[in-house]
Amino acid sequence: MKEMRAFTLAEVLVTLGIIGVVSAMTVPSLMQNYQRQSYVTQLHKVYNETNQALVQYINESNAINLSEAGLNSNAAAETFMKKYFRIVQTCDSTANCFSDNYKSLSGADYSGVMDKNVKAFILANGASIRFNYAKSGDKLYNVAVDINGLKGPNIHGRDLFFMFIYNNGLIDDRGESAPMTEDARNTAYEEKCQKVSNIGGCFGKILNDNWEMTY
Repeated sequence: MKEMRAFTLAEVLVTLGIIGVVSAMTVPSLMQNYQRQSYVTQLHKVYNETNQALVQYINESNAINLSEAGLNSNAAAETFMKKYFRIVQTCDSTANCFSDNYKSLSGADYSGVMDKNVKAFILANGASIRFNYAKSGDKLYNVAVDINGLKGPNIHGRDLFFMFIYNNGLIDDRGESAPMTEDARNTAYEEKCQKVSNIGGCFGKILNDNWEMTY
């Protein structure tokens, strides 16, 4: 009869130890990637909802662009939001809709960068959004989006993003016109995304990387 050889206790412990080491090395990275992708997924939802609303707004107004349709002030943006979005809370400023404290990707305080004296909203999907009319050439609005509302980590480029709405109805990063080139988005990322003194730059990088957070 052929003898059956079993694993010794030492062999089992060594194997478990190797599995433990590999898990300790890979699980944090996998969790981080999962969290980042969940941020991007939620951002994509807000982007799609906003994009569809802008297209519908122009079509219903029989206009050729947003300015002609009447989206040309913060008051107009409030009316637009209430008509096309499912809103669960309205704030007279960013207080109570956005966090009071944000950080940059480098860990520096980012709280003073965003204009807070503008009406903000919390959507049914849990995201906070704030339109601010700041016309510059073809660019009409900068739109702050915290994809999970008051929850953390409250970091620009992680759960806080800035999208920019242009007169032709397109949404892009901070540039002169839309759609921006890939090089222009990369420049915005390098000059703005990780800096405390500027808004924008992170959203365009995600667009360039096909809706993935690679930074």
